[in-house]
Amino acid sequence: MAAKRTAEAVWEHDLLKGHGRVKGLSGGLAETPVTWVARTEASGGKTSPEELLAAAHAACYSMAFAAALGRGGTPPERLHVSATVTFDKVGDGWKVTTSELAVKGKVPGMTAEKFSAAATAAEGGCPISNAIRGNVAITVTATLE
Repeated sequence: MAAKRTAEAVWEHDLLKGHGRVKGLSGGLAETPVTWVARTEASGGKTSPEELLAAAHAACYSMAFAAALGRGGTPPERLHVSATVTFDKVGDGWKVTTSELAVKGKVPGMTAEKFSAAATAAEGGCPISNAIRGNVAITVTATLE
């Protein structure tokens, strides 16, 4: 069964002085303000498409890694994942250039070397990684607690 999720954005006025808001229709993502300044300079309590992409990537990867560890017989007690997405000027335009995943995990019975290898391998099972791979450089840094 395919799952579909919908989000909406409303933008008012021009890019530089305008403002908008985005929300998920499930109710899980509250309406949040967005501006160009929040996207390219200081966030000022607002979000950006890149922050939303980072949140999606961190959540997706944490699930993919937990599933892989469970299948391998070493389910995690906890995984803490952050994703840092870079939005940069490339040539005459703007582009998402990187997504850096960092995972800290507590996995009983696993060595640091095996955790690092499993973390890198799990990235290939993340649907968000698979959606952006080839267009965005993805890295994984893993630390076992």
